[in-house]
Amino acid sequence: MIEARELTKRYGEKLAVDHLTFEVKPGLVTGFLGPNGAGKSTTMRLIMGLDYPSAGSVTVNHRPYHDLEWPLREVGGLLEAKAIHPGRSAFNHLLMLAQTNQIPRRRVDEVLDLVGLSSVARTRVGGFSLGMGQRLGIAVALLGDPEILLFDEPINGLDTDGIRWVRGLLRDLAAEGRTILVSSHLMAEMGRTADQVIVVAKGRLVANMPIDEFTSKNSRRSVLVRSPQLDDLRTLLQGAGASTSDESDGSISVLGLSADAIGDLAARHSLVLHELTPQSGTLEEAFVESTEGNIEYQVRSITSENNPRKETS
Repeated sequence: MIEARELTKRYGEKLAVDHLTFEVKPGLVTGFLGPNGAGKSTTMRLIMGLDYPSAGSVTVNHRPYHDLEWPLREVGGLLEAKAIHPGRSAFNHLLMLAQTNQIPRRRVDEVLDLVGLSSVARTRVGGFSLGMGQRLGIAVALLGDPEILLFDEPINGLDTDGIRWVRGLLRDLAAEGRTILVSSHLMAEMGRTADQVIVVAKGRLVANMPIDEFTSKNSRRSVLVRSPQLDDLRTLLQGAGASTSDESDGSISVLGLSADAIGDLAARHSLVLHELTPQSGTLEEAFVESTEGNIEYQVRSITSENNPRKETS
């Protein structure tokens, strides 16, 4: 288990982590979500003892990281995959870590095989692609067979098969009762992988709850509607206070009325419906809704007003 209590970190005038309190429990994949600059990477560094809190505390298995006798055996982390000497081979890097942590040599071969790097084990890391570096970083995290694992953007640089492999790996590790904390900006992938989410913005806690509950609370449910009398139906729906948007396949998405209410409205006006399907909100929609107004780095749309190079006719 990971426990943070009023965890705070300042860098000069910058408040990177602002009194965060949360728990990451075993047996679940916990997604750690937040906009750029929200404090996710800083929080992970604090968990792994790479930075010291300005106030508050964070513990792993009820102890600060620096109090662990053999940290690599209790906590594994992928925070920066390329933080490895480029002239060293994957095998030698893992062997060095194993020898300094009294981990059997056979474990090096096991994790290389697990992450799919056995065929390039003697290759210098400097020649690795981004995806291969990610796989090696995961191997390092798994080397000590720890109960607690932290992954910061673990699928960066991976192809489709690699992403699916990481998804399965995380879920398998959680099913073994391990504590898994993983950050990612890919909301669709987090929606497929995580059981629980911790959401932060500007260093502050926004949410800590099961992913289904978070999505339900923070996204608006729509209804997909198909009808041969779509223009008439759209006018009726808007008159009843609903908002509609056209879909690329000729259907419309309706917000503000339930499927039952839409069906009743169509029946009262003798309009034919070919489809009436409630749509669940997505994790991306819930994330945007919950963090709106708390973005550290705002962007501006490129329009003819602020882009002098764009010509208008």
